[in-house]
Amino acid sequence: MLTYATWQEPTTNFEVDESYKGALEVLRWSYAQYGDEIVYACSFGIEGIVLIDLISKVKPNATIVFLDTDVHFKETYDTIERVKANYPQLTIILQKPKLTLEEQKTQYGDELWKSNPNQCCDIRKIKPLHEALSGAKAWISGLRRDQSPTRQQTNFINRDEKFKSIKICPLIHWSWKDIWRYVSKHNLTYNPLHDQGYPSIGCEHCTQPAFTMDDLRAGRWQGSGKTECGLHE
Repeated sequence: MLTYATWQEPTTNFEVDESYKGALEVLRWSYAQYGDEIVYACSFGIEGIVLIDLISKVKPNATIVFLDTDVHFKETYDTIERVKANYPQLTIILQKPKLTLEEQKTQYGDELWKSNPNQCCDIRKIKPLHEALSGAKAWISGLRRDQSPTRQQTNFINRDEKFKSIKICPLIHWSWKDIWRYVSKHNLTYNPLHDQGYPSIGCEHCTQPAFTMDDLRAGRWQGSGKTECGLHE
């Protein structure tokens, strides 16, 4: 089994086929390798919806983790409930931070996402993912190369230095159009905010409607110079 500790550049060549661009083959390899020791950390954005559908074809009872910061859009929580109904065999865990919003306010001041967004992400996203991955050998992410300049070098299988894990990214060769074609073809439920100008959906306070084909994450942390929550840096 390939782990963080035994890392060597993978020699497996995944065929980038026309239908799935390698994603289904990568997922089959991943669950064959890691079984129940792999977790999908899902934001329930549009890429997440596609990955959940693909994962359900490979491992219907897979574990899906959502980093529940307590400040997501209502539409996101509603989407999660619809996905649960559509894929009843999946185990969907809402991973919460150690600190409640009130405890965070007491320790760090009100609206930390404004005064120090990096610290807010660390408390409400990065530390919870560390906890979620504590018993796993690998995790799955919906990163795509065309999402932003910082993600263009992502591979199917990556050594993740931040979480000391193996990070699997099945959708790296999918385009924005590929994602939407798949959703439309299979009539998948998705977050309605995507229809309101939100290509990338995070926490409510840090996400604005924005769309540019040059950077699909342009609506995140606008005006702060911040481009990532820290999970993929």
